[in-house]
Amino acid sequence: MDLLTLILTACGLAMDAFAVAVSSGITARDPLGPKALRMGFFFGFFQALMPLIGYFAGMSIMAYIQHVDHFVAFGLLAFVGGKMLLDGIRGEEDCEAKGDSFRIQTLLILSIATSIDALAVGISFAAVSANIWLSAGLIGVITFSLSYLGVFFGKRLSCAFQKKAVVTGGVVLILIGAKILLEHLGILG
Repeated sequence: MDLLTLILTACGLAMDAFAVAVSSGITARDPLGPKALRMGFFFGFFQALMPLIGYFAGMSIMAYIQHVDHFVAFGLLAFVGGKMLLDGIRGEEDCEAKGDSFRIQTLLILSIATSIDALAVGISFAAVSANIWLSAGLIGVITFSLSYLGVFFGKRLSCAFQKKAVVTGGVVLILIGAKILLEHLGILG
């Protein structure tokens, strides 16, 4: 997987966490700095951990799915991206954070919830023999950065922007899945 595709994948995966960070920033009270750092750390850590788990789980079943691995990668990315796309279009995401989303218990739940899709992407990384350590590191750093900034953006931006970010992330993941499939089929070089 080339670096640009990896960065786009990381950005796509980070959109759920970014959207939650924006919604948390909407209702957050000052001081924002420590809260944004905490949220960025939790989201970045779990977003990096899940592809590792998915990758190593995927490697254990690779012998069984090797002849369809690119179809699996496409299917997983299209499913995750499609779900994000529908969530953003339907507007089911609640833009107002309920309770204190910066408490450690709440951050753990939000971190797991926003990173489950990265588990499936980790399996697709195994299917395309991606460098998992570079991939997980980039995903973690990009998610940390976008989540950190998202808290501050939440103070200034509307709910409509949050939904557009989720839609954009979904489209990016679907396009990356299509690219993997088209390369496997020999349509793209």
